[in-house]
Amino acid sequence: MECTTIGVDLAKSVFEVAVSKRPGHVSERRRLSRDRFVRFFAERQPATVLLEACGSAHYWARRLEGMGHSVKLLPPHLVRPYVQRNKTDRSDAKALLEAYRNEEIRPVPVKSVDQHTLAALHRLRSGWMTTRTARINSLRGILREFGIVIPLGPRHVLRTVGALLEDADSGIPDALRPALAAAASEVRELEARILTVERQLRALARQTPTVERLMTIPGVGLLTATALVAFVGDVRRFPSGRHFASYLGLTPREHSSGSVRRLGRISKRGDAYLRMLLIHGARAVLWAAQQKTHPGRLQAWALGVALLRGRNRAAVALANKLARIAWAVWKTDRSFEQRQAA
Repeated sequence: MECTTIGVDLAKSVFEVAVSKRPGHVSERRRLSRDRFVRFFAERQPATVLLEACGSAHYWARRLEGMGHSVKLLPPHLVRPYVQRNKTDRSDAKALLEAYRNEEIRPVPVKSVDQHTLAALHRLRSGWMTTRTARINSLRGILREFGIVIPLGPRHVLRTVGALLEDADSGIPDALRPALAAAASEVRELEARILTVERQLRALARQTPTVERLMTIPGVGLLTATALVAFVGDVRRFPSGRHFASYLGLTPREHSSGSVRRLGRISKRGDAYLRMLLIHGARAVLWAAQQKTHPGRLQAWALGVALLRGRNRAAVALANKLARIAWAVWKTDRSFEQRQAA
């Protein structure tokens, strides 16, 4: 081989490359434009290429793997401590070479195009949901200043605003009516976009057997199942369900020393979006379990935790258990089997 390891500091148009033929030593440095960057690796013999798992990293990883190179994506927050002195492109590329020598740093799996498609749909939907909530809250706050209180629930907002705009004696100033109508129209447009994305996710879910199996788990619906497939990738890289729950930040944070072991609240590491979906799913399971006369074993366990520790802690504990169940269902390719409590 011409080289053993190549560290690359990615950017939009200028890439810093550090070539190492033996550990701890940089034998060659290059600063390449986008076109020259592709040509540089196309002319190289297969090597190990190190990238930070940042924007466009998965795209470049797929392209470089197509050229025969072995690509490793390293978490940026774990590479940062290896940057010596000032932060520059040269020091970032050298830090990748040093971080790769640490076996405790596990590479990030390269996402496929299908995974990125699912992830992009989730990101777009999440952004539109945030904007929709902001517009609805704005309408509520504006109308409250005119003595109009809208009942709880987003479904009441557009109906109330439409009725107020149609009523000439509603007390809404004429100068404000066009702006309110535009805000209500924006909410309707956002809801149409969100519905379209959910239809696309549902169509992709029917083509993915893993998603259908994950949806057999209580509290895991379309959004959670597709998000797990999009952001996790291959679940077999986790040796156990506890490792998977820890990856999602649903295991306790530990601060122990000597013979004293202290466990605190959950670590909240990993993807906050996945953790939020699992916890919301757990809350739905808790609510449904309270309505049943004979809940299943999982629901009965969650109700017992809720009685002892409260609903919030029970929801987080159940989300942890749902993550472990998802790992088992995903790894064994078997649907979830509901069992009745004793």
